[in-house]
Amino acid sequence: MNIKRIFRHLLMTHWQVNWAFPPAVKDAVAQAISASRNAHVGQVYFAVEGALHVRALFKGQTAQQRALEVFSHLRVWDTEHNNGLLIYLLLADRAVEIVVDRGLYSRVDPAEWSRICHQMQDCFKQKNYQAGVIGGIQAVTQQLIQHFPAAAA
Repeated sequence: MNIKRIFRHLLMTHWQVNWAFPPAVKDAVAQAISASRNAHVGQVYFAVEGALHVRALFKGQTAQQRALEVFSHLRVWDTEHNNGLLIYLLLADRAVEIVVDRGLYSRVDPAEWSRICHQMQDCFKQKNYQAGVIGGIQAVTQQLIQHFPAAAA
C-alpha cells in the first residue's frame, strides 16, 4: 500500500478539480468534443475524477482499472462501429488513460494512445489542463478521422 498515494487521494478536494477545470475549460472541452464528432463516426468521451473512492483506493485500484469501469458505466462501447473512446483523467494520481472499443483497438497501435497520454501529462505537469485535454481530443480525433471518417457514414 502506497502511503503517498493514499494521502494524495484523501487530500484531493472538489476545489482542486474545479480549479483545474473551471466552467470556461469545461466549455472549451465540450466544444472540442462537439467539433470532433462532426469529423468522424466515432464517439469521444472525456471524464475527470479528483480521487478514487476510499474503498477502491484501499483495494489498490489503478487509474487504468477505474478508466475501464467508467468506460463501461458510460456505455462508451455501445456504438454501431465499436469505435467509442474514453479519455480518463485521475487527478490525484496525475494519470491519463485512453480506453478504446474493439473497433479502434484493432486498427490503432496501442503505442499511439500512450503517446497521446504522455503529451497530455506533459501539459498537466505545467498546470495547463485545457491545452492538455484539447490537444488529446484533437489527437484522438485524427485517429478517428483516419479510420472512421464522417464521409463513411
